[in-house]
Amino acid sequence: MRNRSLVLCSMIAIGVALMLTGCPKKTLQPAATEVSQPRPPEATAPTPGEPTMQMESGVAGTSGTAPLSSAIEQARAAFEGGDVYFEYDSFDLTAQAKQVLAEKAAFLNAHPGIKVSVEGHCDERGTQEYNLALGERRAKAAQEYLVFLGINAQRLSTVSYGEERPVDPAGNEEAWAKNRRAHFVITQG
Repeated sequence: MRNRSLVLCSMIAIGVALMLTGCPKKTLQPAATEVSQPRPPEATAPTPGEPTMQMESGVAGTSGTAPLSSAIEQARAAFEGGDVYFEYDSFDLTAQAKQVLAEKAAFLNAHPGIKVSVEGHCDERGTQEYNLALGERRAKAAQEYLVFLGINAQRLSTVSYGEERPVDPAGNEEAWAKNRRAHFVITQG
């Protein structure tokens, strides 16, 4: 009996030791890559008709020049900066909101690798729960309109921040109007 207990305890101890150590993790050593300094434009100019990859922004282009990269970054900033605004206690899209969303859809169609998070926001009036729900409805309204305009729903996600992230913290009508919005953030691409 004593031998059985000793064997059983030994087996349990060995089993626990094996589970704790597990398989050893392989350490990945990065391959020796040489980072080269940018060359003058004469050395990197592509031959006519030869496509090149724009690695900085992750968008394929026809030229690897800085002005194109700057133009793309400006377009991305404009995309994220153009919010859709809502009336008080509403998630209905106005004509102006639909126009902004049409411009965003055109940008997304031109850049199919981009994914976007649509953030719903509210002003400070109302309960926190109500504002979170209203913010979600605002984000969904913008998302559904983009899908209506031909954007794949897989590229769009929604989140509601309710009254938690005001763009203008003042407690007046002008600030509240700025805070009733759907904001767009590029999450991939």
